[in-house]
Amino acid sequence: MKYIFEVTVKEGYKAEDYADAWVRASELIQQAPGARGTELHRKIGEPNKLIAIASWDSKADRDAMDATKDPRIVDIIKSAAPFVDIRPLGEFEDPEWVVMPPGYNG
Repeated sequence: MKYIFEVTVKEGYKAEDYADAWVRASELIQQAPGARGTELHRKIGEPNKLIAIASWDSKADRDAMDATKDPRIVDIIKSAAPFVDIRPLGEFEDPEWVVMPPGYNG
């Protein structure tokens, strides 16, 4: 499953600053059972807008990590929170349909 949210970086703060916090928190989160990785994408034409994607084996795995979150993760998230607005876009199941070009090895 994927947990996806939009991050808007506030004036006076840079996407790179948020990315630093994102990586530090993600390195800890990725130690949880079921974690599959994270991605952070910058929106084309809007350098202060990012989309963040966290991949998990299941919603239960993500919920379990969230329920027993490492205090270091909480501290990292709190340290970045004043500088960004976060809008959850939702939790999505793994794709049911995937169409890849011939020869694509992804």
